[in-house]
Amino acid sequence: MDTKQTAHQVASFLLETEAVKLSPAKPFKWSSGWNSPIYCDNRVTLSFPYIRSYIKNELAELIKANFPDAEAIAGVATAGIAQGALVADLLEMPFLYVRPQPKSHGMGNQIEGRLLEGQKVVLVEDLISTGGSSLKAAAAVQAAGGEVVGMAAIFTYGFSVADENFRQAGITLRCLSDYQALTEAALSNGYIPESAMATLAEWRKAPETWGV
Repeated sequence: MDTKQTAHQVASFLLETEAVKLSPAKPFKWSSGWNSPIYCDNRVTLSFPYIRSYIKNELAELIKANFPDAEAIAGVATAGIAQGALVADLLEMPFLYVRPQPKSHGMGNQIEGRLLEGQKVVLVEDLISTGGSSLKAAAAVQAAGGEVVGMAAIFTYGFSVADENFRQAGITLRCLSDYQALTEAALSNGYIPESAMATLAEWRKAPETWGV
């Protein structure tokens, strides 16, 4: 698995399908309140069979290479559910998914699917920003008796706060693509002018205060 080539190919696919939109001049507003020159919704890639298969195959290879002792795949709701199910099917592993919180009715489940005591689980996410919601899902699996051996995601912004959060949680994160690969692909494929690169780099350093 050529990780650099994969990172650039995934970034190019995200741009091609408009799963990622770059708008340095007219920033987006995230739910966190941050201003951002980038908006990412990787679920869009599911509508493109070839790209969907490519991402599925690369996630499977990433998991085999980095988490060879995995026994089950868990998708993080909602965006990680479809990707996780595709990967679990390819790897012929059990699949489950994790809600942000337990249901308020019925059985009150937070985890759907059968999780065995001590089962080694890899969580699948579409996107990592701060890592907060992803690590809450990991904590739910641990609380239910599973062993989280790692997390695999399509894309990460590579924020230092996310790196620290995963380090403190003791969970290894591996991603197919990242912010650097995305900006390089955007420049080389003509999605942004070179003059926008400085703006994108400034935002990446301090996203919580950028544009305030």
